[in-house]
Amino acid sequence: MKNKFILAAGLLFGLAALPATAQVKIGFIYQEKIYSQMPEAKQVEEDLKNTEKQYQTLIQSKIKDFQDKAAVYEKLPANTSDIIKQDKEKELQNLQTSIQEFQQNAQTSIQKKQAQLLQPIVKKIEENMHAVANENAYTFVFNNYEPGTGANPVLLHFPAEADISDLVLKKMGITPRPAGAAAPAAAAPVAAPAAKPAAPKK
Repeated sequence: MKNKFILAAGLLFGLAALPATAQVKIGFIYQEKIYSQMPEAKQVEEDLKNTEKQYQTLIQSKIKDFQDKAAVYEKLPANTSDIIKQDKEKELQNLQTSIQEFQQNAQTSIQKKQAQLLQPIVKKIEENMHAVANENAYTFVFNNYEPGTGANPVLLHFPAEADISDLVLKKMGITPRPAGAAAPAAAAPVAAPAAKPAAPKK
């Protein structure tokens, strides 16, 4: 219900900016459906699968090294000195930390690679979506969403006249900058006054 309310509110604001005689045509797309049928998607999945396999091989090697050294530690003679035991324990702790850090870094690296591979595909979907919307006179195009996921529908395509940003600025008494004008540089932060030394106790 919340998603429907947000969608309806967005449409009302957009429609309010359009001429009264404008014919409104609304469409939506399933981005996942489009992606899954693109030839590029298969290559992306294969690249990610190979990358994950490489990392998994390295992780398994590190885990085996840890297990082997842990087995050696467990078999130390009862009369082994405390210094040697502590050295082995420290080595095992360092290996365990190294494995955990490697797993985290690997996950981050995979996510970055996925974003890099998906970027040109997302751009291609967006470009063709805008082309189809313009060719078929769609006023607004939203992405479709699965109910219950908590995600809000996103407006993907809209006419330029539906942008009421300049009207809001004028309402606030601000003159809108021309399109393409550079934003003014941010003012340097004002330095805080130096703290005064505390008066000596009498």
